[in-house]
Amino acid sequence: MDLTKRLPILVVRGMIIFPGMVINLDVGRQKSLKAIEAVMGGDRKLLLVAQKNGEVNEATPNDLFRHGTMAVIKQVMKLPNGALRLVVEGLERVEIGDVRDADANQGYIDCAYDILNFMRVAGPDEEVLRTMLIESFEQWAQLTKKVQDDVVNAFKQQKNPVAVGDMISGYLPISLEEKENLLGEVDVKRRLIHLLHLLTKEVEFAKIRKNIEDETKTQIDKNQKDYYLREKIKVIHKELGDGEDVLDEIAKYRKKAAELPLPKDVADKVASELNRLEKLPTATPEGGVIRDYLDALLGLPWGKVEEENYDIKFAETVLNRDHYGLETVKERILEFLAVRTLKKDGHSPIICLVGPPGVGKTSLASSVAEAIGRKYYRLSLGGVHDEAEIRGHRRTYVGAISGRIIHAVQSCGCLNPLICMDEIDKLGKDSHGDPGSALLEALDPAQNSTFSDHYIEFPFDLSKVFWIVTANSTETIPLALRDRMEIIELSSYTEEEKLQIAVQHLFPRQLQENGLNESILKIDEDAIRRIIRDYTMESGVRNLERKLAELCRKVALKIANGEITKIKISVRNLTKVLGPAIFVRDKNEIEGEVGTVNGLAWTSVGGELLKVEVVTFGGKGNLALTGQLGDVMKESAQAGFTYIRSRAKSLGIRQNVFETEDIHIHCPAGAIPKDGPSAGVTMITAMVSALTGRKTKKALAMTGEITLSGKVLAVGGIKEKMLAAHRAGIKTVLLPENNLQDLEKLPQNVKDEMKFVGVKRVDEVLKLALEK
Repeated sequence: MDLTKRLPILVVRGMIIFPGMVINLDVGRQKSLKAIEAVMGGDRKLLLVAQKNGEVNEATPNDLFRHGTMAVIKQVMKLPNGALRLVVEGLERVEIGDVRDADANQGYIDCAYDILNFMRVAGPDEEVLRTMLIESFEQWAQLTKKVQDDVVNAFKQQKNPVAVGDMISGYLPISLEEKENLLGEVDVKRRLIHLLHLLTKEVEFAKIRKNIEDETKTQIDKNQKDYYLREKIKVIHKELGDGEDVLDEIAKYRKKAAELPLPKDVADKVASELNRLEKLPTATPEGGVIRDYLDALLGLPWGKVEEENYDIKFAETVLNRDHYGLETVKERILEFLAVRTLKKDGHSPIICLVGPPGVGKTSLASSVAEAIGRKYYRLSLGGVHDEAEIRGHRRTYVGAISGRIIHAVQSCGCLNPLICMDEIDKLGKDSHGDPGSALLEALDPAQNSTFSDHYIEFPFDLSKVFWIVTANSTETIPLALRDRMEIIELSSYTEEEKLQIAVQHLFPRQLQENGLNESILKIDEDAIRRIIRDYTMESGVRNLERKLAELCRKVALKIANGEITKIKISVRNLTKVLGPAIFVRDKNEIEGEVGTVNGLAWTSVGGELLKVEVVTFGGKGNLALTGQLGDVMKESAQAGFTYIRSRAKSLGIRQNVFETEDIHIHCPAGAIPKDGPSAGVTMITAMVSALTGRKTKKALAMTGEITLSGKVLAVGGIKEKMLAAHRAGIKTVLLPENNLQDLEKLPQNVKDEMKFVGVKRVDEVLKLALEK
């Protein structure tokens, strides 16, 4: 070996490159990069030598095989990570010697080498071997499917036996040692015979594998394909270590299904889904869909009923502890418990609590659940506009889930929870369906024992659920849905009720939440009354609680700053803590004026004082209406105007005034829409007052619908309107005679402080309302 003839070595891992092969190599090791750098300036030739152990990161001369391949670099491309991608072509077999490590050179391994010359005798043997090699290789390729047909065809076109042997050696899945032996063998015939022996062995192995697979297929039953795949998947799972988890999961599902009192059709469906799951690979999306469905189906409380508490005294204690007033609702709950003590299997009620915000509808539902010993779930319906939110999605949709009702029952884990459907009057409706109609089945005692959810696909019993529904108004609730519920109206709180609620519930709760106690902060009842009158204007008590919370926070700040250690809030120092009053009552608001009358309105947030103003001015007898009035209210004004014109003489109005003057009716708070017929008497009284110049009486308000003949008809919301009048300081209210019976619902202190006069006709209203 000529030691002066040397070339750099590019060490490769896990492969042997044969002469004639063109291959891509990614190079990143420093010694290899230096070797490439050394030859790029010349003929680009180097030696490709494999290392014996591919796990060694930095190979030394002792780690290399004795034979390699001289190659030429055809192309170099730099990768983003700093490595190089080479295209190299094998040229000659070489034997290496005198290998020098990188320390003795310019940072790369080099060696002396000899090109191995073939020992070859031309003759028919080599041609026969070439033919046999190509035939065996084609047979191996067909059995293993690892080589494409165009590669086999290219081998057939190669006439050189040496080239054919080298090409097959590169593709054959044999060990590096065997390949190195083939590379170093100089006797061509011996090399080809050895290669044919190795190739024949691989062909036999491939045949055995195929025979085993064929035998396995013949042993399985009519579901051979599914079973075969399942058996293979099981083996793969076991090899990966997750096979037992899948089998355990399916076993748990079966055990849970066996423990539940499932209806036969549901049990059959569960068994069918489990059989499908067992056949599927773990990571398939379909497997996840089946698991979600089984979890939903088996998560339902089939046949599970929690024990209830029928102790009427205990229920009454809980309800009175948590809520002040609300006697109608409390009485209805106690009636339900009384019936249940006599008849255990009756239908649970469906109660709809209707009232202004902040009067305790939702919190009352929670207290009822505690009082009767049922699990509680609140279902918010505000803004829901998709039927699928209620009934669930069909399983054909991606990401399908059960509806909110089924989810509520699953969360409670029993068939007899108390479910509160909050804000049912805020349901929407669009192209996705009508959720209000979807609720009909759930809230109908005749149908809810077989409630159908699109996702679950089986009837489910909701007849044992205690339903409490809340709303601010019944007007936006569909009539069919309203007809299925027992409606209980909750009215606005009076000042006395708000005071008791603040003393018994709100103030103690805010003391606790703000880290205070009664020894640090005390408040007079008169101060609470002042907060109710001057700092809040509401039907419920939400803003009252916010003001009490603000008061507690301000006191806590003063204590933290060391300004005080304790304090008692009274009327005298209230403004120092909360600031000036927010709602200052205008004394002129209830004073009598010409053309101005106090009406009463009923809205979803309670009763309100509705002022109507009328002025006359030069014109042609036209009637102008402003203040965002609805169609019904405009028609009431027109009816009143027509009545006045028809009775002008008896009312003391000049007949020609309707040709020379216009009338303008305005309802202040113009940004707020107003509608309804109950302002009829108010508008007609204001018009007569303006046309005659007669003042309205002081501290007086009225409500009622009018007809063209001058009759006063009954209206709704009397209790709310009377409470609003009481809050505003009104002393006398004119109302339709047929509404006097509704005054029985008013608190006694309101009836004691106000005067209520029933009227039948407009003439009576004008006589009572206008000064002489």
